[in-house]
Amino acid sequence: MKVVVTGANGQLGRDLVRRLSAEHEVYGFGREALDVRDPDACRDVLRRVRPDVVVHAAAYTAVDRAESEPDEAFRVNADGTRNIAMAAEEVGAKLCYVSTDYVFDGRKGRPYGEYDDTNPVNVYGRSKRAGEWFVQALCRKFFIVRTAWVYGAHGQNFVKTMLRLAQERDVIRVVDDQIGSPTYTVDLANFLARLVVTDRYGIYHATNAGSCSWYEFAKAIFEEADLHVRVEPCTTDEFPRPAPRPKYSVLDHMAIRTNGFPDLRHWREALRDFVSSRFGGA
Repeated sequence: MKVVVTGANGQLGRDLVRRLSAEHEVYGFGREALDVRDPDACRDVLRRVRPDVVVHAAAYTAVDRAESEPDEAFRVNADGTRNIAMAAEEVGAKLCYVSTDYVFDGRKGRPYGEYDDTNPVNVYGRSKRAGEWFVQALCRKFFIVRTAWVYGAHGQNFVKTMLRLAQERDVIRVVDDQIGSPTYTVDLANFLARLVVTDRYGIYHATNAGSCSWYEFAKAIFEEADLHVRVEPCTTDEFPRPAPRPKYSVLDHMAIRTNGFPDLRHWREALRDFVSSRFGGA
């Protein structure tokens, strides 16, 4: 099977290319090779490769910067997704679009299901929701996979930031009133690889199992790394950011269950593997 991966040089994209290459003919395109904002470029690439599946992982992910750059966020996440969706449909390819928990407002207080109403509270979330709309409107064969709190070996993320700060500070303050599910890119890539070979189309929520606050996540990172750092909880109001965040964005995995896929493992087990691989020199 031929698979195109957009955003192939990104945090998730690199693990996707590696995982999918074990079984398929994979064509990975980073930003330099394929600017998803260019509809002609998207059409030309997919016409040339004629993939069976497109995994669209390219995205504008600078959540805070998006508040001051809304046009660019929408140009990539909405228009870019439209361009990929149209090109995929033209060549008859399945499209798998990687979306986010930030399409929800976080006010529900319990896990969000795939068919709950969306109501993003920041520009990034609105731009990703617009991408979802384009996929649903333009493609007959699609998967929309919402994930959250992603970290991995490539790129910048919360785990790497905490490990770096541990070398610089004795005390670290982390918000404890935002709840979600950390997700390891390796586990997400494994799920996507299982999903895209099927015809079980629709919306999926895919995160590592379980949930925690950012404060609890930070404490777990230091425990797994055997680093002795004092972590102090603080509120979101005490740590203001340009973009508001949903307070509770845990995702329920109903579609994974009802379609017979194995669920992703618990976030703490995944974190343990990631931290041990880094401290083991991998």
